Amino acid sequence: MQFFRYVVTFLMTLLCLSAKAQHYTVSGYVRDSTNGESLPGATVHVQGTNTGIQTNAYGFYSLSLSPGTYTIIFSFVGYENKSQELNLTGNTIRNIELLPRSYQAKEVVVTARQQHAHVKSTDMGRVEMSAQQVKKLPALMGETDILKALQLMPGVQAAGEGNAGFYVRGGGPDQNLILLDEAPVYNTGHLFGFFSVFNADAIKNTTLIKGGMPANYGGRLSSVVDVSMKEGNNKTFQGEGGIGLIASRLSLQGPLKKDKASFIVSARRTYIDLLTKPIVNNSSHKGTGYYFYDLNMKVNYILSDKDRLYLSGYFGRDVFSFSSNNRKFLVKIPWGNSTATLRWNHVFNSKLFANLSLIYNDYKFQFSALQNNFDLRLSSGISDGNAKLDFDYYASPRHHIKFGGNYIYHVFTPSTVSGGQDSTKFAPPENAYKKYAHEVGVYLMDDWEISPHLQLNAGVRFSGFMQIGPYTRYIRDASGQKTDSVKYGRGRPVIRYGGFEPRLILRYSWNDDNAIKASFTRNYQFIHLVSNAGTTLPTDVWMPSTYLVRPQESWQYSAGYFRNFKNNTYEASAEVYYKEMYHQVEYREGYTPSLSDPELDFVFGKGQAYGLELFVNKKKGALTGWLGYTLAWTWRQFPLLNEGKRFPAKYDRRHDFVAVAMYELNKRWTFSGVFIYGTGNTTTMPEQFYFMEGALVQGYGKINSYRMAPYNRLDLSAIYTPKPKRENRRFRGSWAFSIYNVYSRKNPYFIYFDQEGKAADGSLKVTAKQVSLFPIIPAVTYNFRF
Repeated sequence: MQFFRYVVTFLMTLLCLSAKAQHYTVSGYVRDSTNGESLPGATVHVQGTNTGIQTNAYGFYSLSLSPGTYTIIFSFVGYENKSQELNLTGNTIRNIELLPRSYQAKEVVVTARQQHAHVKSTDMGRVEMSAQQVKKLPALMGETDILKALQLMPGVQAAGEGNAGFYVRGGGPDQNLILLDEAPVYNTGHLFGFFSVFNADAIKNTTLIKGGMPANYGGRLSSVVDVSMKEGNNKTFQGEGGIGLIASRLSLQGPLKKDKASFIVSARRTYIDLLTKPIVNNSSHKGTGYYFYDLNMKVNYILSDKDRLYLSGYFGRDVFSFSSNNRKFLVKIPWGNSTATLRWNHVFNSKLFANLSLIYNDYKFQFSALQNNFDLRLSSGISDGNAKLDFDYYASPRHHIKFGGNYIYHVFTPSTVSGGQDSTKFAPPENAYKKYAHEVGVYLMDDWEISPHLQLNAGVRFSGFMQIGPYTRYIRDASGQKTDSVKYGRGRPVIRYGGFEPRLILRYSWNDDNAIKASFTRNYQFIHLVSNAGTTLPTDVWMPSTYLVRPQESWQYSAGYFRNFKNNTYEASAEVYYKEMYHQVEYREGYTPSLSDPELDFVFGKGQAYGLELFVNKKKGALTGWLGYTLAWTWRQFPLLNEGKRFPAKYDRRHDFVAVAMYELNKRWTFSGVFIYGTGNTTTMPEQFYFMEGALVQGYGKINSYRMAPYNRLDLSAIYTPKPKRENRRFRGSWAFSIYNVYSRKNPYFIYFDQEGKAADGSLKVTAKQVSLFPIIPAVTYNFRF
């Protein structure tokens, strides 16, 4: 209650200050004239002044001015500017539609960054990428992937060869908050992580924040990946799709009521199982196969100038099955995500905008095995119910205030097992390990332009977490044996955690081309994913903070110099960061997976990460692209691991270099290339071998004391768009040719030890051998739209 009292007092103070001088407000939405899509980040600027503002995530803007006559310029990169003469004598609503510059057959390329935004905004470590930009890059097996494109940015590391998982500034894979239309996505991988769940045809824009996280985001330590789905064309019906090496996709969108309501449906499916079915069915493994599919859907309705509704959803599944007819053995492993988001935008007045979201998300992993008369079923997962309310208050052109809060009800299922043999069945009551929790967060943030040179984004967030019953807490002796227990009934509090998270970003620019920025943020994370692997696998389980497991906590400090060159043709930046992480979670030494409560096998420690990121981006001209370099250190220290000594994290990588180039030769041909170089990952290796009771035993060295060979790869692609026979023909097609790992570099995936000979005659040899995953892989994809 005290926090809300501070919020109300602060807002009333601003209202009183703004009331001293008479101002009127021009407000409204900025949208694409070809399809009605909102344009978040569009600039609304008063000609001849330094006064301006950008639209919010829904394309809404509000600009307060003294009475008078003005020329208002509306602009967005890739669109024609639009000016409006305005005689401001009262509050005015102006909804604006902008026309894309390259308007051909309704093909629109959207880039959300505005001129000087790199220098003038308070954003730090922020990357925005459109789906159209991602589609120009080379892709593994022809499948364009937004998460893999983000790995090409400084400070972001791939989890492994060809993998969609990633690490940000020394954080683990669970420390990235990944949102799809505001719904958290807990497992982002298809095909055991080699492709992400995000279908580029359904995606409008993706924003990565890896430093200076604003106060409206919470629940993770390292980064936010905010993925927005397309809204659907409310002008005309259209479709697009593609036929690739391993998957095909189709998207349809159009108006339900012209200029009022629209929809989009996008589907994707692999056909590996269909191609291999004739071969498999003629073998002893009939019924074996693998496929994945996903479905994105969204509808929206403009009720009035003040109200708009959105309903979006995602459903995706991976299905793996293995059958051995000889042994009468059958295994099925399905897993996947489901999300649903209902949002209501409401404009209370010309200065106050609100969004209410009701969100549901669910992740499930299932395993079932049947042999003769014995069957076994295992499941795990996490599901949430989420209510979220956000406000944008435009106190003045210099004050953009955001405040709001959210509530999440978590249900964690680390492991549930059931099965039977013949008439005997066993189904323990959820293994007594199912866990429940409440999570809340409230925040207040002000993006304040103190002067034309100095801008401050200051915010504070309060996050709280409470584990609730039913739950049984066991009291154990020094040897780990249970001596007593405490039972908590349904809904009864077990333990509470929480605290304030200050967020501060400061920008000083002495002209339009140069700026210095600095930030510090504190973050809490109440849920954990502890994995033996380098990425998020479907077998990994999410765990809440409990009586035994404290929430993770971090402090991150960063500073950087930002520069634009040659009339915003080039952007450059140099950022340094330092991050301390507390209550980090790992498995104990010698851990082997079991059906016991996973938290009993956790150990706890701290982490440290620091580094330098250099970035140069060419935005204009036929040749575009960027260069990125990261120099980084990532450490972990656990009292019960590695004799308590500090060790490098498994994703510690000293050097990372990326070069990306895209060249538009003409309207028919576009070429692109990506070169990646990275220091090898760390791993733990045996340092000695000896015999014990006739068996060869490996003696391991210190944790992550061995570094594998460096990683490097070159990818190339070309997109050919044939000239249509008729200019007004609606159906258009293009061919995308790509080569992954052009010079077939054998990059290390893992290392194992092979034995040859016999110990008895002294001929035994133990040899380390490297496993590499992907050689050169050419691919071709046919894309179309109508």
